[in-house]
Formats: sequence, C-alpha cells, structure tokens
Amino acid sequence: MKNLTSVKGKMEITKGKSKVHVFDADEALSDSLAKYTAAISEKFVRERGAFSVVLSGGYLIEYMKKLVEPPYVDSIDWTKWHVFWLDERVVPKDHADSNYKLAYDGFLSKVPIPPSQVYAIDDKLSAEGAADAYETCLKQAVKNKVVDLSASTGFPKFDLMLVGMGPDGHVASLFPGHPLLNEKERWVTFIKDSPKPPPQRITFTFPVINSSAYIALVIVGAKEAGPVHRALGNDSQSSDMLPIQMVSPEGETTWFLDKEAGSKL
Repeated sequence: MKNLTSVKGKMEITKGKSKVHVFDADEALSDSLAKYTAAISEKFVRERGAFSVVLSGGYLIEYMKKLVEPPYVDSIDWTKWHVFWLDERVVPKDHADSNYKLAYDGFLSKVPIPPSQVYAIDDKLSAEGAADAYETCLKQAVKNKVVDLSASTGFPKFDLMLVGMGPDGHVASLFPGHPLLNEKERWVTFIKDSPKPPPQRITFTFPVINSSAYIALVIVGAKEAGPVHRALGNDSQSSDMLPIQMVSPEGETTWFLDKEAGSKL
C-alpha cells in the first residue's frame, strides 16, 4: 500500500514501514538527513545515554555535511556518539579506498566525538582476521551497553544505520548473487573476491543490518533508479532478489533519494 504526498521540492511516499523522500535538490536532501539524524541521536541519548550509529562509504559522507554546520554541530551531544562501519576495505586507514579516511576527512574530524568511541577496523590484519576482530569489538560494545541486543534476533541492535547503495543494488559489501547474502550466523564476515575493487573487505551481515532500530537509505544518481524501483516495487518474491531488497529491519526504514534515483517510482 502506497500513500503519495508532494510538497515543494520533495515527494513523499509511504509503503508499509518505509518512508520514502524524493528531493529535487541535493541541499534539501542533506538538510532533511541532518534533521532526521539529529532527532534520532537526541532520542537515544535521552533514552539510554548513548547513540550507536553505523556509517557506510561512497557518497553518504558528502550528504552528511549539514551535520557539521549550525544548528546541528552545536546542538548534538557528540560525546554520546559511538561510530561503527557497515563495511570497510582492508587497506591502511590513510589509503584513498578507506571508508574510515572518507568519514574522517568529511565528518569525524569536524565534530568532537571522543576518539575512543570511533570503532575503526584493525588495518594490520588480514580480511579474515579483521572481520573476527571487529565482531569481537561489537560483542564488547554490546557487553558495555554501548549497543543494544535485539531481543527477537540475538544480534546487535544499532540505533541508526546510514546506508548507501551501488548501481548494482549492493549494500555494505554484500553483492548480488554472492554467497554472503545467505550468512545467518556471523555478525561480521569477510570477502576476498569483491566484484568492485578493492577485492578484500569486511562487512556486517544481513541479520545485523536487519536488527537495526532505524535505517536511513541514502541513494542518489540515475544509475541507482532501477534497483530503487525494484526494491520499492512489488517483485519482492523474486528468486534473484537484489541486496537492497533484502534490507528489512525490525524498526523503521527511511529512504532519502534524489530525483534521479527516484525517477522510476
């Protein structure tokens, strides 16, 4: 069931537990994403004294730029943020392909989050070793009450995941047709044959992604329009589901699309 409303510069669609916002301008998308993130941060800081947020790579960080500007940079309680990564390339932290470097340069270096609350991967380990170490890190974060545990799934329940998507419909480092789409036990796993370079990465699994309280899908560009249409259309029973179609969290999903990504809706 879809409900469609339109206001100046933005179209809104409601589909089940998903809210879909399509923006005419990048600036409006960034503004809306900042307002949304700040509100969820305030909610969890008030309710449990901490905010666990998961970042991804790609263009997401660019669209978080409003968070480092007034009024948000001054009103958010950054000391309560705990930052994790949805996936990471197994490269040094100062490498151009590093999601940590992307986030640090564009966001983390501009806000006063305590360094001990920024959970980067150990870039000195192999892909398999880094995945094991990061899963151990998540288990410690749950033990320390930094991250909730889902009562229904037994997987970590992050407060907010900020998730991008590739033009092939991949999310995190979970690619179409790859066996890792079916991983049901691990919290964090590794891939050595990524179809998109660099080949070695670690990634959260779908049970972790789908245990989230809130997921924001930030998707822009004409090449993304096809997978967006498939995910929000009616072919979810297809046997060859795209990874983006498998994002189905316990909590709420909000889509932040530019007009190109939403052009087929």
